[in-house]
This record gives sequence, C-alpha cells and structure tokens, in this order.
Amino acid sequence: MKIAINIGTAVFPNPVTVASGTFGHAEEFYGQEEVKKLGALVPKTVTLNAQQGNPPKRICETPAGMINAIGIENPGIDRFIDVKLPRLKAAGVPLIISISAHSEDDFVLMVEKLNEAGGLSAIELNLSCPNLQKKELVAQSAEATSGVVRRVKNVSHYPVIAKLSPNVTDITAIALAAEEAGADGLSMVNTFMAMAIDIRKRRSRIGNFTGGLSGPAIRPIAVRMVCETAARVKIPIIGMGGITNADDALEFLIAGASMVAVGTYNFVDPRAPLTVLEGIKAYMRAHRMTDIRELIGSIER
Repeated sequence: MKIAINIGTAVFPNPVTVASGTFGHAEEFYGQEEVKKLGALVPKTVTLNAQQGNPPKRICETPAGMINAIGIENPGIDRFIDVKLPRLKAAGVPLIISISAHSEDDFVLMVEKLNEAGGLSAIELNLSCPNLQKKELVAQSAEATSGVVRRVKNVSHYPVIAKLSPNVTDITAIALAAEEAGADGLSMVNTFMAMAIDIRKRRSRIGNFTGGLSGPAIRPIAVRMVCETAARVKIPIIGMGGITNADDALEFLIAGASMVAVGTYNFVDPRAPLTVLEGIKAYMRAHRMTDIRELIGSIER
C-alpha cells in the first residue's frame, strides 16, 4: 500500500500530521514509538522574538468546538532552534516548522535561521498575522500573501507551505496567489473568528474578547473550502478543521487534500492521529486501493 506523500521535495511517509499548537510543548515525549508513526510533526508556531501571548482566559469550550486566543506564545526563533529543535529532530519524524511574523523581512530572517539550523522537511508560513500596511491579516490579501511567499521562496532551502485563513470571501483567490508566488503546498483551514459571551457577567468568555473557533463545528465548511481550492490549484493541500476520526479525515482526502492534520481533538485524545491513520488504511484495504492517489480528490461531481 503506497501512502507516502510528496510536498515539493519533501517526502512524508503517510498523510497524517498534527495542526500547529495542538500537540504540546512536551518535546521529551516526541521520542515515543507511537509518535514516530506520524507522517510529520508540526510544532507550535514560532515568531522572531519571544511572545507571552494573550491574557487569560485563553480557551473556551463551545458546542462541537472550542474558541482559543492563545496569542502565539513562544520562546522566539533563536531559543526554539537552540532548545526545542534538537529534541524534535531526535524524534526521527519529518518536521514542518510553522513560523509567523509581522513583516516580509522578519519572515525571511527566520527562514535564513532555519536554513542554517537544518534538519527540516518543510516550512509552514502561518499567514494569519497582521499586515501592518493595511491592518489586515496577510492571508486576507492575495497581494500580501503573494509577497510573503515569493520572498520566502527566494531564500528557503525547504518546501514552503502557506497556511490560509478561512476568514475571507474567496479562499481560492488567496490559494492561487500563494501557488503563483511559488508555494509548494497549502495548509487549510485555520480557525474561524468567533466569540462567546458569559450572560451572567455580560462579558466575553475570552480575555482577548474574540478568538478562533476550531473543532467539529467547522468541519463541513473546511471540507467545502478544501474541495473548492483543490479544483483550482495543482499543489498539495494539508486539510484540517474538526477532524476527530478516520471518516472525517477521509472527507478531506476525497475532497482533494493530500494530507490531513488533527488539531483540537488532540486535546481529547492524543492518539487520535494514529487512529485516523489506521482508519485510512482500513478504508483503502476495504476498497482495494493500493495507492493513496486513488483516494485523493476522488469525489464524484
């Protein structure tokens, strides 16, 4: 059974990974044998300088989902490379390092540092960050997305994956801009902007007032966005958004995603990605598929 996936020059042994920010900081556990079965590891997004993140409360459960406003708390790229990256490399799993920045220059500087550090499989650009010129998310502008991807591709030693925001009118336009600028793949979708109100206190349940909605509630929208995008781009897509089991993951693959990432459900069951992987294999056996490419984008129209 052939289940390896290529994104640019990177080869991933299977199509299941984890969404950034959902698999913890416990690098000491990354060496466990079960973790080695993942197609890739995606640590929490890193920024140029250390960030403390948003004030509490940072997480709020909602029906069939969760709102979070963590604020990309992280130690900064230099400490990440010195302290965390060696432990991640030791796990022996392909690494997709997620980065975010407030300017094209900062993105480039971080990529140059990662080039020097080595040992990666790909770099994911978390483009849900402020565009200082237009005061919007980079991923909400085709022009800004194109600019960041093009600058990074000019210097990166690794395939570049653009992580897109669903908080746009037409996500396919942003995806096409990323592809035309040289992106080797796409990650989609990130969380949906949302809020929840404590009716007794008459205030937001999130310290940052609003946050990002994830979990099963967003899956049907995420699947639709992946399906529409896969019909227009030629580069691979890592589909994510509310995956809890193999059936959920199969929806994304049939819609056109080449890989899938489990996110919020890791907080419920850290073994969920492996359960998803085994379920995909079982589905392929049941349908007598010998190559995962028979499954990817197989939706009937």
